[in-house]
Amino acid sequence: MADDTSKKDKLMGKAKKAAGDMMNDDKTKEEGKRQETEGKVKDAANDVKDKATDAFNDKK
Repeated sequence: MADDTSKKDKLMGKAKKAAGDMMNDDKTKEEGKRQETEGKVKDAANDVKDKATDAFNDKK
């Protein structure tokens, strides 16, 4: 389950990448890639946390 910050990071990252492409600004483009990746990592971490919680609760 994605939280609001991971969704925001992915959306802002995509926007920065697009802006960097339009302005031919490599720094902005790379910052956008980093922020989008950060959002994806947060999503993955939340998925692992949710699965671990579910597994723990199933054991009860």
